[in-house]
Amino acid sequence: MLEVKGLSSYSPLGHLNEFRKNPLLFLSDLSKNYDTIVSFRFAHRKINLLLEPDLIKEVLVTKQNSFHKSKPFQEMKTLLGEGLLTSEDEVHMRQRRLIQPSFTKLHIQSYAEDMVNTTEEFIRPWKDGEERLISRDMMELTLAIIAKTMFSMDMKQGHERVGKHFDIIMDLATKRIRSVLKAPLTLNTPKNKSLTGAIKAIDKVLFEIIEKRNHSDTKDDLLGLLMRARDEESKQGMTNQQLRDEAMTIFLAGHETTANALSWTLYLLSQHPDKAKLLYEEVDRVLGSRRADFHSMKDLIYTQQIILESIRLFPPAWLISRKAIEDVRIGDYRIHKGETVMMSSYILQRSEQYFSNAGEFIPERFKNGKVEGVPEHAYFPFGGGPRVCIGNHFAMMEATLVLATIVQNYVIELAPNHHQVEAEPLITLRPKNGLRMIVKKRK
Repeated sequence: MLEVKGLSSYSPLGHLNEFRKNPLLFLSDLSKNYDTIVSFRFAHRKINLLLEPDLIKEVLVTKQNSFHKSKPFQEMKTLLGEGLLTSEDEVHMRQRRLIQPSFTKLHIQSYAEDMVNTTEEFIRPWKDGEERLISRDMMELTLAIIAKTMFSMDMKQGHERVGKHFDIIMDLATKRIRSVLKAPLTLNTPKNKSLTGAIKAIDKVLFEIIEKRNHSDTKDDLLGLLMRARDEESKQGMTNQQLRDEAMTIFLAGHETTANALSWTLYLLSQHPDKAKLLYEEVDRVLGSRRADFHSMKDLIYTQQIILESIRLFPPAWLISRKAIEDVRIGDYRIHKGETVMMSSYILQRSEQYFSNAGEFIPERFKNGKVEGVPEHAYFPFGGGPRVCIGNHFAMMEATLVLATIVQNYVIELAPNHHQVEAEPLITLRPKNGLRMIVKKRK
């Protein structure tokens, strides 16, 4: 077996400062100089960046039992507990078995109407020609959709009871993950008090809902499905704490990533009027004056190609990392116990090695959801293997229906004198400083 060649650094922090300053540039530069794998150092931790789809497949699929989620991700346990994103081994497998049936295509189609209703209600007050912070709008809209489909809450309830607390959590949790030194949450610093206070506020809401549902008929929303779920082997359901952890996980993952996907999609369309024209033509042809619904999904083909291409260029989950829990061979290379492996969909999905004209926005490259001739794990916006995003069908349906509903009613253009648009790689890939856009009613 080969040892992974690494970058040298005389700094006690290794390459951490370079990475933190501009993660996308740092990783992109590495991908230009190395083909397969390269290592670098974050203080005492050795990081191995995988640059070949076959190696990524080994980590995510064939040898996934040799890896756990990496340490920075464990910061999210403060918020998510033992939810699907953070749990490991038997706990994760049991929860996955319980939750998987709730996210089949058959189950999620029942949420299509709520998605369209919520979108129509949200965009109705938009005024012709006004400027809007569209990235903020998409965050509020997807939050309203997940509040409705998860908890049967209306838009205002969802924001007041949980949404505003999630804003605080996402901001402070991101800062903790990116910090070298952070105060233990047991210390009463102002930031710690804000973070724990926001988590307690959401916990109070969730446990109240769960307790109320325990003493009444459960609804047909996502929480209701989770409450009725039973393990095939043990025939047991989830405890209130498990329900809370999974509800928190789905709520977080179910709006943050889709909001960013939609924001980037609207930005890309504003920069490519030829592609936008094809989208309007498809939506007009398929829907006319009808509302979008689950059954129109099969005909909104170009709409879905646009979303798939948008998350190729700007994947919300731009970075995946794992920690080796034992010595393991990946390809021809030895990964030692305790080392981290890092995989970036942003880097591979923009590689000319796998995608022709990789930096260009070409939705037509996707046929039947795939790009011909591209290895399976060169395109992995939803991850892969047993831990692939459980809500990928939900997210694609939501993004398709929301986009179709918006463009049925409005043309969206980038605001004049807009700041330079850059990707900000936080927990998810957000547009830095947001996106200001002009909404114009379609005649």
